[in-house]
Amino acid sequence: EQALNAARKLGNRSSEGVHLGNLGLAYADLGEARQAIAFYEQQLVITREIGDRRGEGNALGNLGNAYADLGEARQAIAFYEQALAIDREIGDRRGEGTDLGNLGSAYYSLGDARQAIAFYEQHLVIAREIGDRRGEGNALGNLGNAYADLGDARQAIAFYEKSLAIKREIGNRRGEGNALGNLGNAYADLGEARQAIAFYEQALAIDREIGDRRGEGTDLGNLGSAYYSLGDARQAIAFYEQHLVIAREIGDRRGEGNALGNLGNAYADLGDARQAIAFYEKSLAIKREIGDRRGEGNSLANMGWAYKELGDANKAKTLWRAALEIYEAIEDPNAKRLRGWLEE
Repeated sequence: EQALNAARKLGNRSSEGVHLGNLGLAYADLGEARQAIAFYEQQLVITREIGDRRGEGNALGNLGNAYADLGEARQAIAFYEQALAIDREIGDRRGEGTDLGNLGSAYYSLGDARQAIAFYEQHLVIAREIGDRRGEGNALGNLGNAYADLGDARQAIAFYEKSLAIKREIGNRRGEGNALGNLGNAYADLGEARQAIAFYEQALAIDREIGDRRGEGTDLGNLGSAYYSLGDARQAIAFYEQHLVIAREIGDRRGEGNALGNLGNAYADLGDARQAIAFYEKSLAIKREIGDRRGEGNSLANMGWAYKELGDANKAKTLWRAALEIYEAIEDPNAKRLRGWLEE
């Protein structure tokens, strides 16, 4: 803020744009995406006004990140594609790699893991080519996410371990926390909940240390899911409620939807189907709002189970068919299991 004020007093438009962008990054790190967007938009206006193509690309990429944080993947993709075109035009290889990785993450959030892998692999090639260790670690972690999404947890772990080694090597604490959380997810997918909890607790300690509220919320949600898988629904609810509070506080719509869905699962596990449905309905509304196809399918499938528990088999199958249509469209491995439910 001091630098921004100085730049404005000096009439230095270039520096003003840089400092606006930096403020946006700081607010994004605090999980305040809407505030970040306001700064990025001001930066974008200035960079276009003075013809700063590199700065324009940065502002566009950061706007994409902020909208991705809000769960608005389609809007994010539009910004990333503009940023990629500029970075290729000016020969910014690091920026190009980052844009490709961001596009991968956006498609991943839409449930298109295959498309995500294609972008992540391009990012990895560029990062290694230019010696960008941070980018390499990010690309490896993202590839782990995509393979985990396809149901290949062992392959995911191999990528996460490589990513974690790089994050620790370069002192990237946020990245280290992410890698630890992802390793927890992979071990959870393998049914090793105790091992998952150990990784989640390490990630939570780091995210609290660095003040990453979004990361903290995610870690709490993951801990809830691990305890849920161990049959401790009450402990799970305690973690999910903490996640929900943080998600709403920072405007993380995706996190809010996930926390609501998880609360639905926990109450369903306790035999309270009506309460579970109430949470699933709120979660479904958010997933549809932000275009999260996988999340929409999960909410529909879970709601189907709740109605089955209430004895309404027809309603359950209607919901499962809607979920199956989504799962098949995005190649979700849950499609096979859901087809089995419908055949019962």
